[in-house]
Amino acid sequence: MKLIIQIPCLNEEATLGTALADLPRQVEGFETVEWLIIDDGSSDETAAVARAHGVDHVVTHACNQGLARAFISGIEECLRCGADVIVNTDADNQYSAADIPLLTAPVVAGRADMVVGSRPISSIDHFSRVKKMLQELGSKVVRLASGSQVTDAPSGFRAISRAAAQQLIVFNRYTYTLETIIQAGQRGLVLESVPIHVNDDLRPSRLVRSIPSYVRRSIVTIVRIFVVYRPFRFFASIGIALFVAGLIPGIRFVVKYLQGDGDGHIQSLILAAILLGMGFQTMLIAFVADLLAANRRLLEDVRYKQALADDRASAAMGDDHDA
Repeated sequence: MKLIIQIPCLNEEATLGTALADLPRQVEGFETVEWLIIDDGSSDETAAVARAHGVDHVVTHACNQGLARAFISGIEECLRCGADVIVNTDADNQYSAADIPLLTAPVVAGRADMVVGSRPISSIDHFSRVKKMLQELGSKVVRLASGSQVTDAPSGFRAISRAAAQQLIVFNRYTYTLETIIQAGQRGLVLESVPIHVNDDLRPSRLVRSIPSYVRRSIVTIVRIFVVYRPFRFFASIGIALFVAGLIPGIRFVVKYLQGDGDGHIQSLILAAILLGMGFQTMLIAFVADLLAANRRLLEDVRYKQALADDRASAAMGDDHDA
């Protein structure tokens, strides 16, 4: 079996060497361990540092495309290079590389398709109270949307089986962490969390430039998760709320009308009509969004089956060459 450890990078020449120095070349359960770097449009010597430390594969983006795109580019290259299991980690050496065998063990044993490293969030000193609260909120939302019990959804330290990696698609450019877990849960993949250790902070987070920005991006990400992966529930909830809100002034008007006082409460009738109409239209959107989500799932199935067919074709060509 082949393990490939991938690291998305953006201007990481100062910390990448430290992260690479800790990566293993031997992991239990694997005959081969390779390293892959995704240089996401760096303007420094990130790629040169990677090659100097013996990295096996370097994927280069001509310009910065964002963490999520860099992650997917790495996954695609790992699959092309024949990885049976992929481990994703960070270039700032946040995660302890000594825990990589803990991540891969459930995948190697066949117990899990994706394993997420669970950090000791409450004891990380450089995480602010607001960031800790948002981390926990994000994990709760992901557990609700995915049906999994992942305890640290924003963690980027994870092991992914080849079959799971072939099914991942990320729509969000900001980060891949929450979306990939929800997607895996919805596709019936088995997810598992394992406790991991973290290293000292080498640099400020690139994703959290400021608390207001992190709050805004986190809220947008969470809303998009429900729109994309729970569209019927999302729009139906809004539609029902508007419909109920419309019933209140509508009932009030009917009561006043039956009491002979309807002329002075025409505003209630107008408000009721507007809210009920909005609620009805939002419910229609819920059904349309659900149909679009079903179509997306069908396309994902076609993509996955094509990947399996390509694997079988590659295996058959390898057998022919051996013969």
